[in-house]
Amino acid sequence: MRKYINDRFPHFLHGADYNPEQWIHSKEIWDKDMELMKKANCNEMTVGIFSWEALEPEEGKFDFSFLDEIIDKIYKNGGRVVLATPSGARPRWLAEKYPEVLRVREDGSRERFGGRHNHCYTSPVYREKVRIINTKLAERYGKHPAVIAWHISNEYYGECYCDMCEHEFREFLRKRYDNDIEKLNHAYWSYFWSHKYNSFEEIEFPGEHGETTIHGLNLDFRRFVSYQTTDFMNAEIEAIRSVCPDIPVTTNMMPGTYPTNYYEMAQKLDVISWDSYPDWHNQNQLGEACHTAFWHEFFRSLKNRPFMLMESAPGLVNWKAYNKLKRPGMDRLASLQAVAHGSDTVQYFQWRKSRGSVEKFHGAVVDHVGTDETRVFKAVQATGATLKAIDEVAGSMPKVRVAIIYDWENRWALGDAQGFALHDKKYMPTCLQYYRPFWKRGIAVDIVSAHGDFKKYDLVIAPMLYMTDHDTIHRITEYVKNGGNFYGTYMLGMVDDTDLCYLGGYPAENLKEVFGIWNEEIDTLYPEERVKIVADGKEYEGVDYSERIHVRGAKTLAVYDSEFYAGMPALTVNHYGKGKAYYQAFRDTGALWEDMAAVLLQEIGINDALECELPKGVCVHKREADGVEYLFVQNYSGEKINELSLGKEYFDMEAQTVTKTVALDEFDVKVLKSVI
Repeated sequence: MRKYINDRFPHFLHGADYNPEQWIHSKEIWDKDMELMKKANCNEMTVGIFSWEALEPEEGKFDFSFLDEIIDKIYKNGGRVVLATPSGARPRWLAEKYPEVLRVREDGSRERFGGRHNHCYTSPVYREKVRIINTKLAERYGKHPAVIAWHISNEYYGECYCDMCEHEFREFLRKRYDNDIEKLNHAYWSYFWSHKYNSFEEIEFPGEHGETTIHGLNLDFRRFVSYQTTDFMNAEIEAIRSVCPDIPVTTNMMPGTYPTNYYEMAQKLDVISWDSYPDWHNQNQLGEACHTAFWHEFFRSLKNRPFMLMESAPGLVNWKAYNKLKRPGMDRLASLQAVAHGSDTVQYFQWRKSRGSVEKFHGAVVDHVGTDETRVFKAVQATGATLKAIDEVAGSMPKVRVAIIYDWENRWALGDAQGFALHDKKYMPTCLQYYRPFWKRGIAVDIVSAHGDFKKYDLVIAPMLYMTDHDTIHRITEYVKNGGNFYGTYMLGMVDDTDLCYLGGYPAENLKEVFGIWNEEIDTLYPEERVKIVADGKEYEGVDYSERIHVRGAKTLAVYDSEFYAGMPALTVNHYGKGKAYYQAFRDTGALWEDMAAVLLQEIGINDALECELPKGVCVHKREADGVEYLFVQNYSGEKINELSLGKEYFDMEAQTVTKTVALDEFDVKVLKSVI
C-alpha cells in the first residue's frame, strides 16, 4: 500500500521555503514569484516559518492579510502550501514585555533578544503565546484546500538553564527515580568523591561551573533537554490538531544537532522531514554520498514511510567554512538520491534570496537578479521536470531486510565516557563504515534505535553499543534465539541506561551466552598503530581498538596475528537457539567488514539492487510498490559513463524507452522501472 505525504495530493512535492513577508512592500515581486514557480516546475511552497512579527505586530493584534493573499495566490497558481507555525523566532515585543521567555546561559546570564530559537521551552508565557498564534492559524487555514501539511516551528535545538528549567529538571528526575533519592544516588554512583545527594532540591544542572563528573547526571540532563524540547513541540502540535486533526504535521530535523533524541520526537509526528546540506565536491565525494544516504535512511526509518526533504541548497549555502557551488547535474542527482531512499519531496532553502542580513548570500532558486536565466534556476527546473516524469514513484518504499542500530542515548553516553580514545570515540564514522557495503550494493537499510523492533529484519548490526539496557539485552537474546542474525562489535554491553558498569563481565548479563564469548579487556591503539588479524589465510588490519576476548562456545572466524594477544580470537560466531550472534572484537579499516558483509548477504539471500558489476562511483537504489520496482542509477564519480549494462530490459521513465543499457553524464541519474 502506498503512503503519501497527504492523500489529498498523491504526488511529489517540489518547492521551497518562501518568505514573502520580506517583500510585503514590493508586491509586484509576489506576482513575479508566481510566474517563476510555474517555470521552475514547483508545486509547493513552505510559508510562515518566520512570520510571527508580521502576523502579530502587537500583542493580541493579529493581521493575516499577507498570508491570506499569498496562500490564495499559490493555490490559484496550481500550488500547495506547507504552513509553518512561527515559534522559531519570536517578535521583539514578546521578549521585551516577557523577558522570562528568553533563555538563560549556563553562567546564569539571560540572553538578549536576537537570533532565533533562544527562547525557553519551559516558559509558561512562551507556551501560551505559541498556543494562541498556532490556534489562530489552524482556525483560519485548517480547511483551506491549499494547505496539505503543517510545519511545526523550525529546527528545534538548544537548552536553557533558568530556574524554571532547573525546577522541571528536578521534577523530571523525581518521576524517573520514583521520588526516591537513594535510587538516584545508586544510579549515579554518587558516593564517588562524596557527591551524594540528600534531596532532589540539591540537584543542579551539570556544567562547567558545577558538577561534571557524574555521568548519570550528564546523561539525564541530555534526556531532560530532549524531553522538554519534544514536550514543547507536542504542545504546538496539540494546538493544531485540536482544530484540524486531519492535516499531517512535521518538523524539520537536523542530523548535526544531537541534544534532541529524534526517535522520541518522531512519535507524535505524522511525517518526518529533514534539512540536508552535504559537502559535495570535496575530496571524498563517495564518502559524502554514503553519509547523506545514511541520514536519508535514518529519517525514512523513523516512521517507516516516505519522508520530506524539507531543505536543501539549490546552489550553495553561506554558513560553511567553504561555500562551494553545486556542479552541473548535482542538484538533480542529490535530489533524486533523497527520492531513491524514500523522500516524496524535494524542497529548497530558499525560494528567493533575502536582500539583507545573514542569509543574503545563501543560495536560492531565484537570485538577486530576479529572473529564470540563471544556471541554478535551470537546474531546479530540470529537477522538477524529472519529478513530474517519475511522479508514479511517489508513495512507494524500499524493501528493507537489514537494520543498523544507531542509538541516540548510546552516543551521548559514549561521548561522555572517560576512557578509550578520550576525545573522539568515532561512533558516527563507525556506523557509516558498517552501512557502506550495503549502500554500495543498493541494499536498503533501516537505521533504528536500540529499542527498535528487530523481529522484522534478517540481519541486525550493532556498532559500539556501549550502553545496553536490560530491555535491549532481552530483545537481542530473543531475536537471536528465534532465528535472527545479530552482528555486534567491541564495547557491546558495558553499561546500563544510567551509565553504570555491568558486573560479571562483558558483554552484559546473558549476552555472554548469546555471543559465546567473554570480553576481558580492551586495548586502545595510538593513531599510527595497527594490529594484524588473519581470517581464512587473508590478512587484515585493526585500528583504534582491539579487545582480548575468550571464546565460551563460539567459533573463531579470525584471530589476532600481532601484539601480545596474537592467537586470540578477533571475530567469532555463536549458534544460539535458531540464530547466529557474531562478535567483532576490533575496529576494522573496512576491509574485513566488506568481506563479511558479502558472506552474510549470500547466506541470508539478499541480492544487490542491480546484479551486475558497477563502475566505481556508480550505485543503484530502488523503491517498490504494486508489483513494480523503481531503480535509481546514480553516478557520483564525476566522470562520464558511456555504457552500463543493466542485465535485462528496463523502462526509462524520462526517455519513455525500453533499454538494457544506460549512459550517464557526470553527476547524472537515470530512473528506470520494471515489473517484479
